[in-house]
This record gives sequence, structure tokens and C-alpha cells, in this order.
Amino acid sequence: MLSKVNKILYASDIEKGSRPALRAAVNLCGRYQSEITYLHVIEPISSAIKSRINDLIEEADLDELYNQSLVNLKHKLEKRVDDFLKSEMQESDVLKMTKIKTRIEEGVVWKTIVNVANEMDVDLIIMGTRTSSSTEQFFTGSTANKVMLNSKRPLLIIPLTDKE
Repeated sequence: MLSKVNKILYASDIEKGSRPALRAAVNLCGRYQSEITYLHVIEPISSAIKSRINDLIEEADLDELYNQSLVNLKHKLEKRVDDFLKSEMQESDVLKMTKIKTRIEEGVVWKTIVNVANEMDVDLIIMGTRTSSSTEQFFTGSTANKVMLNSKRPLLIIPLTDKE
């Protein structure tokens, strides 16, 4: 059993079927009166793709497009949290939108999750995992496995499907 949990880092790929992991984070948040940071990590674009895009679009336009896409993604995360709270929480529930912050980072997903968890000094990391096959998981390892092997913080892994 966990002692006091003040800060929860919920890492999500925001794909269909990730709601059970968010539900687990929200339930723990309500139980411990903690805060959740909803983290989404964007993997960097390869240099080959970046070079091709630079051939087609001016750098200033590309920077503007990138910054606008981050704003749009942040709105998407906030809407997802708001929709979740409206559909799953009752009026009497303690959890409010102010208890959930959204954060977007760029980097290697598992490393970024571990780094953000350390930077924020979270008490618990919650994330879902989905793998197409045990063979794929054996050879490539899931993001959740990599976080588990490289973090010294408690980690709650929720199995996910592609269904909401």
C-alpha cells in the first residue's frame, strides 16, 4: 500500500482505449486528494523527415505551424480531461479540473516520462500499456517496461485495449 500520494504523473498516448488508465489516476487522486499531471510526450521527428519538410516549408512557417500544433494538442488534452470528468464524475465528487494539469513534452517517450517524474518529484507514475503480441514486447519492450526498469518511483501499469 502506498503512503501519502500528493503528486501523480499520468502518462498517456491519448489513443483510443486509454480511458481505464485515466480512470485509475482520477480514482487515486480522489482517494489521496492529490494532484495529477497529465503528460503526453511527442517523439521527435527524424532528421530525414525534418530535412524533407524544410525543403517544402520556410523555417519560420514551420516553427509557427509547430507552435500552433502544440497549442491545439494542449486544448485536446484539456478537452479530453474535461469530457472525462463530465461523463464519469458525479457532482458530489471532490475532484475538480484544477487538480489536473496538462503537460506536453518532446523526446524519447520513456526517458521523458522518467525525467519529468524526477523533476516533479512525483509519488506515483500511472500509465497504460498495450502490445500487439508477446513476441513484439519481448523484442522491443513496451514503454511501460522501460519506465519500470529505469525509474525508482512507484509505477502503476494499467492494461489497455483499443476500446474506449
